[in-house]
Amino acid sequence: MAGGAQDNDEEITGINVTPLVDVVLVLLIIFMVTANFIVRDSMEVDLPRAANGGESVQGLVNVVLDKQGKLFFDGAEVSEDELRRKVAEALAKDKETRAFISADQSLPYARVIWLLDLVKGQGVAKFALNIDKDVAPAAAPAAP
Repeated sequence: MAGGAQDNDEEITGINVTPLVDVVLVLLIIFMVTANFIVRDSMEVDLPRAANGGESVQGLVNVVLDKQGKLFFDGAEVSEDELRRKVAEALAKDKETRAFISADQSLPYARVIWLLDLVKGQGVAKFALNIDKDVAPAAAPAAP
């Protein structure tokens, strides 16, 4: 039989996909396990722009909570009621007023959230957070 198929050639009747299925299952397990480690929690905050960046920030108030628990509004020490009143006054002047909130890192988390609630309760919708060690207001006198 010239030019024809030889009798000793075997026909391929199927493809063994078992190794392929094994590899896919292993990869699926790896992706499912590592997906739990990729989750990122984020919080959207509106950060103020630099004054020399082309757009100046108007209606910005600076609220500081130091490690002794004292409140400062734009560098001056205030009580809780005074802070509420001053934030409300700033909002009356400009409805787009933003708050820049700073707190010492040694403070309990609940105390910082309390400050956020206090500021947001007065109507400030946009704020930026600055949690820093040894936060001291600019106009406050240094401790002896």
